[in-house]
Amino acid sequence: MPSSPPPAPPDALRAAAVALLNLTGLGLGYLLVRRWIPLAACLAATAVLLLVALPADADGVPGSALVVYSVFLLLAALHGASVGLRTRLVWPGQRPVALALGVVLLAVPVGGALWYDSAHKEAVERALLDRLAAADERVDAAGRKDFATAKSAYQDALAVYRDLAVHHSGSRAAGQVPDRMRTYYTTVAAAYGHKDYCTAVEPLKYLRTVPNSMPRDQLGTLTHWPDDRLATSLYQCGAGGLADGEGDWVPQFGELLDTFPDSGQAAKVVPAVDAAEKKAAKAVSGKDPCGAVKQLEALNTQILQLSNGTSAEADGLVKVAGRADRSGDAGKYTCGVKQYEDGDYAQAQATMQQFVTDSPHDRNRDRARKISIGAEVAQTLPAAGKKLPTMASGGGISVTVRNDSPDEITVLYTGPVTGSFTLGACGSCEAYSFASSLLPGWEPCGDSGKNYPQRTISLPPGTTYFVHKPKNDSTASPGSDTAKLRYGYIYTECAYTTQSLGSSSY
Repeated sequence: MPSSPPPAPPDALRAAAVALLNLTGLGLGYLLVRRWIPLAACLAATAVLLLVALPADADGVPGSALVVYSVFLLLAALHGASVGLRTRLVWPGQRPVALALGVVLLAVPVGGALWYDSAHKEAVERALLDRLAAADERVDAAGRKDFATAKSAYQDALAVYRDLAVHHSGSRAAGQVPDRMRTYYTTVAAAYGHKDYCTAVEPLKYLRTVPNSMPRDQLGTLTHWPDDRLATSLYQCGAGGLADGEGDWVPQFGELLDTFPDSGQAAKVVPAVDAAEKKAAKAVSGKDPCGAVKQLEALNTQILQLSNGTSAEADGLVKVAGRADRSGDAGKYTCGVKQYEDGDYAQAQATMQQFVTDSPHDRNRDRARKISIGAEVAQTLPAAGKKLPTMASGGGISVTVRNDSPDEITVLYTGPVTGSFTLGACGSCEAYSFASSLLPGWEPCGDSGKNYPQRTISLPPGTTYFVHKPKNDSTASPGSDTAKLRYGYIYTECAYTTQSLGSSSY
């Protein structure tokens, strides 16, 4: 007997049936022709594919695995067709039935592929929804931090929203992005909702950049949502600093006028600055005139700085700046009086001298000059500052002041009358040594052979305080005298210089 049945006559229909049954991935074609090893190989390959593919996730089956499995099925079909061409089928005996069975069983891999595709899409949807939820959590957590710290988290979340909207536009997650963007905007701009306007400026400026990276159809009305809020924040922040008189409010108003020049908030800038100037000018008559003057000076500088960066409001701002400058100059007189009354004589002198220089036509200019003289005298003789100098002049008592020094001197006096004058240097005079001033009988201005420069003034009775100092030597100590003047006497003041250890005094 032969070792195996003789080959069957070639049959293309049988070969096609075996090939189709092998394409199911179950090796059924090999089963019908009794090829057990290829059958096991087909089953093993399908099992490996199922282990790799299941459960379905967002990553899907690796492309290399699908290519290898597809090539394997094609080889199994070709090999099965070759075997089935001359090998009789175990079952079913009729070839058309086997062919029909192969066609029907192809529904198994096709249906499995369709089911897997659906499961994979659902897995992708779930993964996208998870990404959306993670971005939402990041936004929520960032909302509990200050904007500078949370900005990077906001940017990361925005990148996720953009990726979902642009690269997964048909997904359920992408459909929720517009709602998430509304939450995103309100979270970033939370400081505005709390009326913390200065803090709200930077977040709102950031939100104005979002349309540069996010499709506008995902934003809708949010595209211009930050504009009015930013304009309000810039105005309120600047107005708060202006009202407090602290900080630099110019950047906020400047940005408002540059960015939103036609807004209602921009129209409020000049009235706000005008009100601040009027308030400071009124405060000159209050308890702190010097503080009001400083504020007016600062306002003048700040308003001019603001007007340089604008065009629409420049004229109005320049007018307010000019008024602040004039109010500040006029207020220096009141400030100097307050400093004098508080005993700050050096500062009072400087303030009144500045007032005299800056306000040549002010009605208080002449008295300011006298107060400046009185303040300078009071720095040497503090008792001279007990009364504020007046505009009184003249008197019935003659006082002659002589200069017994080699320097030109300035004589200052205050009391019932305040004034000053200059005496020329005594050409034949020299500075006295400190030791000579201690000798018995020493008397300055007592040399009848010298022609001392002198000047006689008329003063009323009362205490007058004299100070004389060299006009061109700021290092020398000034001389001083307190004279109690009475009618019936003629008084003489003598200015002289003494030197000791390299220093001189008058």
